Amino acid sequence: MESKFVFSPSPHIHTANTTSRAMIHVLVALVPSIAVALWHFGLPALEVLLISTASCMGVEWLVTRYMLHRPSTLADGSAALTGVLLALNLPSSLPWWMIVAGAIMAIGIAKMAFGGLGCNIFNPALVGRVFLLISFPVAMTSWPMPQSAFPLADGATGPTILSIFKEGAAGSQLPAYTDMLLGNIGGSMGEVSAAALLLGFAYLLAVRVIKAWIPLSIIAGLAIIDLIAGFPIIPDILSGGLLLGAIFMATDYVTSPMTTKGMVFYGLLIGIITASIRRWGAYPEGMSFAILLMNGCTPLIDRYFRPRRYSPKTSKAA
Repeated sequence: MESKFVFSPSPHIHTANTTSRAMIHVLVALVPSIAVALWHFGLPALEVLLISTASCMGVEWLVTRYMLHRPSTLADGSAALTGVLLALNLPSSLPWWMIVAGAIMAIGIAKMAFGGLGCNIFNPALVGRVFLLISFPVAMTSWPMPQSAFPLADGATGPTILSIFKEGAAGSQLPAYTDMLLGNIGGSMGEVSAAALLLGFAYLLAVRVIKAWIPLSIIAGLAIIDLIAGFPIIPDILSGGLLLGAIFMATDYVTSPMTTKGMVFYGLLIGIITASIRRWGAYPEGMSFAILLMNGCTPLIDRYFRPRRYSPKTSKAA
């Protein structure tokens, strides 16, 4: 007799929401950032987006079919979302074969090697990005500058705001806040427009796909270090991958804590580590490293902040 039980990794939540529905909501929330990337970086950005998404989906299909011998899992949308997030973490000038290598690392190693969705320890898109950053640092830190209209090819490259900070440049060299909000700055495809990311954040909160605890805690942790170090807080929040990571990466269900206290602790440490790397580390950006480090600590955080079991002997009424 065929069993009607369904076995899946935790957490187990009784709700009408499904994995595929949650992935669709996140993809919808990313539409403003994708639109800004296409507007500023043109056809090269579209090429990176298509190659990354297709590669991630292709790698997952190949591994599932020929190595794990399981039915295809592409319908849940997680591979497509990983491809989009990986693309938004890359410069629009990255060669196609580097993008494919990043997709293989993200899906083949960081996700499927652990057993697939729900079993991975680290955020797959960030593993792919960090792999490319360490392996190809020049290509990964050559940032095309935004172009007007719809450019057919990448133009000049320039430093990001965080690079300007790292070099100790004067504040007068920083772009205006409106440029940071609208994406008229150099950087990875998805991090340049803070307004687009905040719009996606508002959508995810409205549809209750994520909670605000982790993103707000990350910003608070960053602000604490900036106050200690005497750095301007607002440009540090609006620039780099802070908002992209805080909203779309650190809130990943699989790799983030499940309790509210755990989320706050997790977010604060991500913000503190990110700001510490930015201020005193070798890299101008530290968001990816901070999130991956705290991904590895998530099981311990869940264990430490797990709710106490109810018992009449320990209740106040006892």
